[in-house]
This record gives sequence, C-alpha cells and structure tokens, in this order.
Amino acid sequence: MPVTAVFGMQWGDEGKGRVVDLLASASDIVVRFQGGANAGHTVIVGDEKYVLHLLPSGVVQDGTLNVVGNGVVVDPWTLVREIDGLQARGIDLTGRLLLSDRAHVVLPHHKRMDEALEALRGDRPLGTTSRGIGPTYADKVRRAGMRVADILHPSDVAASLEANIVAWNAILDRAGMPAIDPAEAVDQVGEVAERLRPYVADTADVLIEAWQSGRNILLEGAQGFALDVDHGSYPYVTSSNTIPAGVFAGTGMPPKSLDRVVGIVKAYSTRVGAGPFPTRDTGPAGQHLGKLGNEFGATTGRRRDCGWFDGVVARRAARTSGVDGVALTKLDVLSGLDEIQVCVAYELDGERISAPPAYAPDWERCTPVYEVHPGWSEDISGVRRFEDLPVAAQRYVRSLEALMDAPVEMISVGPQRDRFIAMGGRLVGVS
Repeated sequence: MPVTAVFGMQWGDEGKGRVVDLLASASDIVVRFQGGANAGHTVIVGDEKYVLHLLPSGVVQDGTLNVVGNGVVVDPWTLVREIDGLQARGIDLTGRLLLSDRAHVVLPHHKRMDEALEALRGDRPLGTTSRGIGPTYADKVRRAGMRVADILHPSDVAASLEANIVAWNAILDRAGMPAIDPAEAVDQVGEVAERLRPYVADTADVLIEAWQSGRNILLEGAQGFALDVDHGSYPYVTSSNTIPAGVFAGTGMPPKSLDRVVGIVKAYSTRVGAGPFPTRDTGPAGQHLGKLGNEFGATTGRRRDCGWFDGVVARRAARTSGVDGVALTKLDVLSGLDEIQVCVAYELDGERISAPPAYAPDWERCTPVYEVHPGWSEDISGVRRFEDLPVAAQRYVRSLEALMDAPVEMISVGPQRDRFIAMGGRLVGVS
C-alpha cells in the first residue's frame, strides 16, 4: 500500500508522532497536509525526545524526504527554529525537506489577532493556542493571505502586507492591544524568507510524480477528528480539515492515490481547551490517567483534561474516514485501575444517541452511557505479543475494536520506539 494517511480519531494528542515515526521506517516520503504550529508531535528515539510542530515526524528517520504541504499554514520563524534545532542535534535536513510554495504563511499580526479575538470573546473563549492559525486560515479564505511564493518576492510584499495590517489593527484597537508597525513586519518577513528559499518547491508536482512511480508516501495529519472544522465539536475546533478527506486539498494529490487509512486512538480520552467532553473524569481515575500519561500539551504545556474512552467519537471518526486499521496508544497507562469504563453511547434529554450532536450546547449536555470492564494491575510495558497481555487487557482491546468496527493493528505500551505490539503484522511498516 504505497500511500497511507494517518490521522487522530479523538481531540488530538493521540500519539500520532510516535506512530508516524514507526511507519516512516517503511516510507520514502512523509507529508504534513494541514494545520500549523498548533500541532505538537512527540517522537522519542532512545534517550532523545523530539517535539515537532511543523516538520513531519519522519525527519528523525535517515533518508526520508519530508514535505510540508500546501494545506499547512506555516509560521516561518517556527520552521527555521525547528530546522536549526535539529541541525544542532546532528540531523541535517539538506535535501530532505521540501516546503510548498503554495502554503499560506502565519505572520506576527496573525498571532496578535488570535490573542485579540480570544479577548473579545469574553467569558466564551475557544481555548485556541494563540499560534495565529485561525486568523491565517481566515485570510486565506477571504483571499487576503500571503503564501510562501509571495514572501519570496520582496517587492510585492510591502503593499499587500501593509493593507492587511491596517485592517487587523482596527480589531487590535478594539481589544485594547497596541497596533502593529507595517514597516517592521515587512523587514521581518524579508529576512526569514531567504532562510526558507532553499527548501521551497512545487510539492504537489513532486508528490504526484512520486505516487506515479510507486514510492511509499505517508500522509501525517495534525489534531484529530473531533477538532475537524466540519465534523468536529464546532465552534470548539481547529480551522482545517483534520480527517483524511483533507489530504487531497492539502497536498494536491488525487483522491484515487490514497490506498490506506490508519486511525490513531488513545486507550482513554483527553482534551485541551473549551468545548464538549462528555467522558471527562475529575476524580481519582482521571488523575491517574493524567499523571501516568503525562498529559500536558506538547505545544502549549497546558494540562489536558482526562476521561474514559469515548466510543461515540471514535466510531464516528472511523466511519467518516473509512479507517482500515487502528493504532491504539497508551494502553499501559490503564494499568493499576480496578475498573475501566467505556462510553458506548450518549443520553440526551432522555434519548439514547450513538452519534455526536451537531449543536455544541447539546453535545455539552450529553451524559455518557458506560460499559464497565475489569482492570488489570500488571505492568505491560515489556509485553510484545498480544497473547501475553493480561486477559482483561485483551478483552478491553477487543471491545474497542467491536465498538469502532475497525481492527486494532498496533498497540503502544510505552513512548519509546520499541514499546509496541504488532497485531499480525497488518500495519504497514510494523511487522
């Protein structure tokens, strides 16, 4: 299966970086197709920990070409820092990184706008990362954005950028925030553009040719299904399509190129920011999950709310995206719990429902319908075969498969590269 898409099936933070790193060992090219520096994908290699925000998770694999696709909104300063940071750690991306000339650029005023818009929402904030993602996508849709190709032409930058900043300054003034100096912004953009020039390419053309020649391509999504701008818990979502359907717009590859969809799902649920989270647990169990799972955002450092596995969300994610196989992460974190609950449906106004409601206040009023499973006490971090897991853990995994109607093909039992269980070798790159 040469072209595989990987995406998160919950509210993000499912462990996509760790799984993509494994799959990248059998891939020629790894591609980010949406989102921006609001993503935080963590890869652990031996004693080394890499937290990536814009770079694809294949950068730590020798010989892999990494592509930042046109669907990504790129903070050029963050990207340069990531490149320099890897260089300092002995990872050279020369000839191994391509940046789409059609990707839109996150500029300093977009971050300021993110903060201003959150402030103007008063007591109903969305809980954004303040990385400028929403305002950049807004500029893109209203045809006022700047792309990588644009900032490489300094003579054209000034007029476009100044007009944009004047419009945004009016909103900053309403929020009581200082205005942005257009001239200063123009100078900053010119400097960073030259740093990125060697990596810029028509990545759609590169990817189409690679697909036509049969090369293995891994498409890496950011965030997760429940944060998708169309299918998630709107308006408490990100500003892009996080599901595999976003691959084609975000890369320029044709729909028929996709061979396989792999969904990443955590063995429990977490969420950062505002919005519905029916299975949230603030008691001892939730504290157990947060502590053992080290549940802090890789991008923001914010503590994640923890709760039980939400089968309503995971099932909808699997159905919407046509999941071929699931990578189940952090099963080891459940060790030590006497009982484990799984949400199999919601109850809303006395009615049992099996799909998330469209109206966010309704979703917030949903109460979970739980099935209770026995827990286990054993440390499973050293287990490498499914049949060696405690019987309770095996039954738990099988119950999730039935709930999602999708096979679990890999189970992670720790953050390190070698701590996983391959289920029959079906997952590409993990056998």
